[in-house]
Parts: sequence; C-alpha cells; structure tokens
Amino acid sequence: MGNSVKRVLFVNSEMFPYLPDSPTARIGRFLPQGIQERKKEIRSFMPRYGCINERKNQLHEVIRLSGMNIVINDVDRPLVIKVASISAARMQVYFIDNEDYFHRKSVYHDADGQFFKDNGERAIFFARGVLETVKKLRWAPDVIHCQGWISQILPIYLKKAYKDDPIFSNSKIVLSLYDDTPETFPADLKERILFGGVGEEDVRIIEDPTGINLAKLAVDYSDGIIFGAEGIPEELADYCRSKGCPLVEYDAKAIEDGSYIEVYNSFYDNL
Repeated sequence: MGNSVKRVLFVNSEMFPYLPDSPTARIGRFLPQGIQERKKEIRSFMPRYGCINERKNQLHEVIRLSGMNIVINDVDRPLVIKVASISAARMQVYFIDNEDYFHRKSVYHDADGQFFKDNGERAIFFARGVLETVKKLRWAPDVIHCQGWISQILPIYLKKAYKDDPIFSNSKIVLSLYDDTPETFPADLKERILFGGVGEEDVRIIEDPTGINLAKLAVDYSDGIIFGAEGIPEELADYCRSKGCPLVEYDAKAIEDGSYIEVYNSFYDNL
C-alpha cells in the first residue's frame, strides 16, 4: 500500500477506560491515538458491554446511525450506535449496542463463570454492526485492524459479504491475536455465520467450533497478522506462520515502551 494508507478503522474487543486496564484494553486505547498522531484518520469501535457506565463515560446514542435491524437466526435485532469522546486524545469511540446481546453486567461470562452460549451471535452482530455503521458514515478505511476474538468474524464478512461495496473496495485487514481465545462455541456457529456471499464451504474450518478454529478463519481472510500478546496457542501461531502473509511477532519491550505503535504504523503502510 505504501504511503497511500490514510484511514485506519480499529475494531476493538476492549478499550480502557471503558473496560478495566489490561494489556489488550491499553493497546485498544493508545494505538488509535498514536496512529492519529502520525497524521492518519482513525475511527474506533467496540461493543457496548453492559458493565460500561454510560453516564460516567458520557455515552450518547447517534440517532442518524441507529435504526437498522440485523437478522441473526431469523430474528430481527435493532442496531443501536452510541458514541463517547476521549478528550485527552481528541478521539471518538463508537459503540455497537443491542439490548439482547450487550445489556448484561459482565463481558463474556455469566455469574457462574460460564461462557455465554450466544457469544458467537454477539460476535456476528458486532461484525455486521461495525461494517454497516462504517457504510452509513461513508468513510472508506484503507486498513481495518481487528483486535480480540469478538472481532474475528469481520474478516470473512468483509472479503465475502461486503466485497463489492465501494466503501471497502481498497480495505486491507490486519488481525491482532491475543491470549483471549475461547475454548468452544455452540455447534451451530457455522450456520449462524452464513450471510450474503458467505457459503458453507467458506466456513468449513469451524465445523468444529473452537476458538482456535474461529481465529484460523479470521487468519484465512486477513492481509496481515500481529501477535499482540504472549500465550497465543501454539497451534494457532504455527497456522499463522504457515500462511506466508506479513506477520509481526510479539515484542514485549515494544509493547511496554510504546514503540510498537511505530512498528504497527509501518506495517499498515507496507501491506
């Protein structure tokens, strides 16, 4: 891509201060700011988890972007878009919201520590909600950077269901992998993902619906891979390396001192 990268869309699983401080949430917060400071336009999205305090964080609904319904498993679910500002970074954050999927007080697990049975559907809703909202914004990203497992259905949708949309005609996918790989999803995840140009043959890898296989599916439709943390399953790391696409290995020192931002910025430019 060279120096043609001017717009970067961040699709985050976590961002500080909306979720507790963690390595993933910190990158979600400071990477977009760093890329913006390097003169690129950015947009950041994350799910509006129910544990996010709307009043404290001054979230408000964007009426002109809300109002669409997304059909999953033959059920229409309203897409609500909210926005908040991180004034210190001069940065807005868009939140994908829906009462059925995101108005619960924990992020991915119930009170007994069980992984929510509809987490796969939540990821589908999140992916489609982001892409539909970016279309409404009429903002064409050069790079879409997906971070965390809940963003991992977006790559196949971009490359299959939205491939003919002019907003995304030049978009490249960068996938950051973290140590957040779920163990498994319900057996019907494959059928739930089918949408638009996505056929059964495209999602054959998740006939066994493990978190590792979902991540492999995302890798298959990505243009660049970043190992954003230690603890990525060896099977998944080996799969990434076998694909032969551009890859940034994990560098703990760069993450700690912030120099990873320059590395990632150059990675975008050279896709």
